[in-house]
Amino acid sequence: MLLHRFPGGIHPNDEKGLTAHLPIEDAPVPERVFLPLSQHIGAPAEPVVKVGDEVRIGDKVAEARGFVSANVHSSVTGVVRAIGPYPNAMGRLSPAIEIETTNDSPFQPDKNREDVLSLPPQTLIPFIREAGIVGMGGATFPTHVKLSPPEDKPIRSLIINGVECEPYLTADHRLMLEHPAEILEGIIYIRHILRARVIYLAIEANKPDAIRVMKEMVGERRINVVSVPKRYPQGAEKQLIKTLINKKVPAGGGLPMDVGAVVQNVGTSFAIYEAIRWGKPLIERVVTVTGRGVQTPKNLRVRLGTPVKDILELCGGWKTTPGKLILGGPMMGVSQYDERVPVTKGTSGILLMPREEVGEYHPHTCVRCGHCVTVCPMGLLPNFLGIFSEHARFEDAERYHLLDCIECGSCTYICPAKRPLVQMIRYAKGEVLRRKKKAAKK
Repeated sequence: MLLHRFPGGIHPNDEKGLTAHLPIEDAPVPERVFLPLSQHIGAPAEPVVKVGDEVRIGDKVAEARGFVSANVHSSVTGVVRAIGPYPNAMGRLSPAIEIETTNDSPFQPDKNREDVLSLPPQTLIPFIREAGIVGMGGATFPTHVKLSPPEDKPIRSLIINGVECEPYLTADHRLMLEHPAEILEGIIYIRHILRARVIYLAIEANKPDAIRVMKEMVGERRINVVSVPKRYPQGAEKQLIKTLINKKVPAGGGLPMDVGAVVQNVGTSFAIYEAIRWGKPLIERVVTVTGRGVQTPKNLRVRLGTPVKDILELCGGWKTTPGKLILGGPMMGVSQYDERVPVTKGTSGILLMPREEVGEYHPHTCVRCGHCVTVCPMGLLPNFLGIFSEHARFEDAERYHLLDCIECGSCTYICPAKRPLVQMIRYAKGEVLRRKKKAAKK
């Protein structure tokens, strides 16, 4: 098929050789899990259990508080020991439910759901909502919302994202190699819900084995398995839409559904299969533990709420002087200060970088080279946004489409002056949104 090109982009070393060949292993059941009430975009979930309650694996422990929200389920069988503040991946304390494991029994699937495709499409969405499924690529947007477009915005193109362009991460890659049938079944469920006419399964060209496996699995079905060029951030949904169907999502808050498209991650497709076919809520996910700082890199299936320190111990811990511990990848991940933070629905990777790989830079004044403008996949002016942020000119930053930034990190990566542009933009975004929220309350 004819592919198109999104503007900008960079070519960092993908560093996937550390784990791309490693099969998924099941991490041991943790002694305790800490389940944050906010593992998704939208309103935090509301606890439906209290301290001392006994829960089974798969039980709902927190309920969605509104349409844009997601349920939280217990990933173990045990006893609720506390509900209160606990360290989260963003460096703050946030409400979480602590459960002490008393039984390591696995989830028992519902075997009475064989003919789900005979059901009306809209009757499948409650299964997804009840299971607490969110975008597994890292965005964590509640999936039932994405699959409920308004009637005046019919979906023509369903795009399944198997690109995984973030360096180091191989969780989606391994999932496609080891669970292609389940991913395909999830895609069929999504197609049934959306009634999409065209389906694309996009995989970056550096994963030829996954492309081959998925093509063999798809067979004669009307699903286009497409090899897309290796270029970061090819896996961002707006860039993927441009590459595959040559449409631009409108600026200023536009959504893929505005151009008749929906994008879902392969991990999300797998979770949808498990929820609809077996009644299994989102209680675990595949996480890549990688980097030259970890003793034994692995791809692990991890129960949600497992503390990162437990995972590090399983992988042998640090093998050298610690530099950075990042949840996610090096481009869009978040550096951590506390190994107690738990694995959540959006945790795609745990990256350990040794001290010698972590540079300390002193940013300089913008040299007006324009490199950040050239590589920005959204066509923005990161140099101006950074300057506006430095000088607290937030209205000017918003006027220059601050909120359209996807925070991919390409500008920071390329900047010769070593300016922390993404951090500046995040700060400005936070201030703009805070002011909007304050104004809305008046």
